[in-house]
Amino acid sequence: MVNKASLRIAYGETLVELGRQNDNIVVLEADLGKSTMGTLFEEEFPERFFEMGIAEANMASVAAGLSFTGKIPFLASFAVFCTARCYDQIRTSICIPAANVKICGSSAGLSDFGDGSTHQSIEDIAIMRVLPNMQVFSPVDAVQTRQIIRYMANHSGPMYLRVNRNDLPILSDESVEFVPGQIYSVREGRDAVIFASGVMVSKALEAAEQLEREGIQVKVVNVPSIKPIDAKAVAKIASEVKGVVTAEEHSVMGGLGSVISECLAPLIPKKIIFVGIQDCFGTSAENYDVLLEKYDLTATRIVASVRESMKG
Repeated sequence: MVNKASLRIAYGETLVELGRQNDNIVVLEADLGKSTMGTLFEEEFPERFFEMGIAEANMASVAAGLSFTGKIPFLASFAVFCTARCYDQIRTSICIPAANVKICGSSAGLSDFGDGSTHQSIEDIAIMRVLPNMQVFSPVDAVQTRQIIRYMANHSGPMYLRVNRNDLPILSDESVEFVPGQIYSVREGRDAVIFASGVMVSKALEAAEQLEREGIQVKVVNVPSIKPIDAKAVAKIASEVKGVVTAEEHSVMGGLGSVISECLAPLIPKKIIFVGIQDCFGTSAENYDVLLEKYDLTATRIVASVRESMKG
C-alpha cells in the first residue's frame, strides 16, 4: 500500500523549520490557520504570526508592506479566497513591484468537498499564472510540498503554492531536488504521455497500469512547476509519443492543459486531450472521492483520453 501524508501539515511543519533558521520569516492567516496548519507556526513564533481575520485583501497588502521591510511573509487561506478575494492587491502591491511575498492556497481544487462551490478553487492556477512576476506551483505530495516551501523561502519574488486538503500518496523522493520549471517522469512509456499535477498524478499512474494490460505503454510526467516550465523538455517528450493527455484538478481553461498547449504550439503540432473540470463550478459532497468521480477526474477518464489521443 502506498503511504499517504498531509500536504497541509507539511506546509505548517516546514514553516516552523524555516522559522527556526530565519528570523525574517513571518506568517499571516485569515481566520483559517487551523485548516491551513499555519497555527503550527503561531505556537512556536507567536510574535511573528499575524491573524488578520476574514480580510484577505488587507492581508495581502500587509504582507507586501512587511516584505518591503525585509521580512519574508507567507500568507495563507483557502485557495479560492487568497487568490480571488485579494486579486487587485496581489496584482498591484505584490506582483507589479515583484514583492517577496509567498501565497499558499490551501484546500485547493475540489478537496474541500463539504463546503461546496464557494470554497472550491477551480480557477486559482489561471488567476495566478497570468500575473507577470508570479511563479505558480502545484506539488504532487507532502515531500514535494516541503521542497517547494524551502525554495520559496530562499528565493525572492511573488510565488503561489496550491495545496490539497486531503492526504495524498507519497510519489516523490526527498533526494530528488525540486527545480522550478523542471518536469519529473514518474513512469516510462513509449506510446503516449500524461502530463499531470497534484492528485491527478496518482490517477494517471492508475490509468497507465490499466493501459499496460492492453499493451499500451504510457509515460507519466509530474508537473509541479506550472510557471515557470521547461517548454523544450515538454516538447521533447511529446515528440516521442503518439498521444498527449493532461490531467489536473482545475478548470480545463487556463490551467495545466493550457500550459502544455502553449509549450507545444510553437514547437510541435500535437493533438492534446484535457482531463479536468469542464467549465463548471464544484458542489458539496459526502467525501472527496464522490466529487472526483462526478467531475470525471478518474483513472477511467484518463484511460479513455489516452486512447482518443492516439487516434489518427
